[in-house]
Amino acid sequence: MQIKRLQLKNWKNFRDIDINLDNRVFIVGPNAAGKSNFLDVFRFIREIAKETGGGLQKAVKDRGGLTKIRCLAARQNPDVEIDIEVDDEDTTWRYFLSIKQEKGGKNPVVVAKEQVWKNKTMLIDRPDKDDKNDDKRLTQTYIEQINANAQFRELAIFFEKTLYLHLIPQLIRHSQEFIGYERSDDPFGKNFLQHIAKTPSPTRDARLRRIEQALRIAVPQFKELKYIKDDEGKPHLETSYDNWRGKDAKQREEQFSDGTLRLIALLWSLQEGEALLLLEEPELSLNTAIVEQLPELIFRIQAKLKRKRQVIMTTHSIDLLNAKSIGGNEVFLLSPDREGTSVRNVSSLTEVQAMLAGGFSVGEIIKPIIKPKNLNQLVFEFE
Repeated sequence: MQIKRLQLKNWKNFRDIDINLDNRVFIVGPNAAGKSNFLDVFRFIREIAKETGGGLQKAVKDRGGLTKIRCLAARQNPDVEIDIEVDDEDTTWRYFLSIKQEKGGKNPVVVAKEQVWKNKTMLIDRPDKDDKNDDKRLTQTYIEQINANAQFRELAIFFEKTLYLHLIPQLIRHSQEFIGYERSDDPFGKNFLQHIAKTPSPTRDARLRRIEQALRIAVPQFKELKYIKDDEGKPHLETSYDNWRGKDAKQREEQFSDGTLRLIALLWSLQEGEALLLLEEPELSLNTAIVEQLPELIFRIQAKLKRKRQVIMTTHSIDLLNAKSIGGNEVFLLSPDREGTSVRNVSSLTEVQAMLAGGFSVGEIIKPIIKPKNLNQLVFEFE
């Protein structure tokens, strides 16, 4: 499955957007433009759809309530609307959700409208007769209810399996020191090693072999990557390096560099399943030369999968965007203003089309566009 179209109204930074998405998507823009908030709409739907995720009410509560979700520029129609179109070979799904809050700040969020389409047939259209007879039903979506989503459960499962990754190396190295920090989706990698341990050994070994091959190219003197357990049964990653002594130098994950840990996690996640993958600034801590190769690396791993995995990522890296394999149709520019953030496909910008045709990379074109105005004055503020 692949998300082909996304429409948002009053979602965080975005008052009104309607865009078509490709198999590989790069989200760019200045700081505070809403790049993370763009990814969060897919995480929001995932948390609603998860069988043990708490549904609509928890997903809203975890974000501070509807007032924190609703765009500040919302006016006549204050409802938050999410409209997602998903292609699955010969089937097109569409999921529409509109939510609002009844008058009174302590009232729960309710479903203003929920629709599900399969091809051109509408399967669900709420509020329905039962909702009108019992308005408490509108505190839950149908997509979160097993007894209500039978007709479109494969769509619910697709949303539920969405993976978001923004690995924090310190959480992997010192996971025992972050007691009490637990999230079921583990977006920051605290339980990354336990996740590897739970993977069936043939699959785990095959993935680690591919990662090992990549690290031999990317990391100087790197020789071998192994999955091991210590005397207490705790899982570890162990690497070995060539050195002047002639005996391999071994390290465990607590000694890995930030860049090595993030690269391992990135390469692992790209091989893991076919669900939508959301990446937050994958270039962090990586060598510039490796960053330049990431788009092609993602493409090649996608090509190896039986069904292409859609990857949507945010980035600040001009080096990443300089990759010649990136087309303007894959890049979306976020531009904030007083009326909310607009989202434009780079290939649709007239001034960009000629430059792309002239051989300029997306990074070369985007850099002056996303540069904050009067940035040169920044250093003078501290004189």
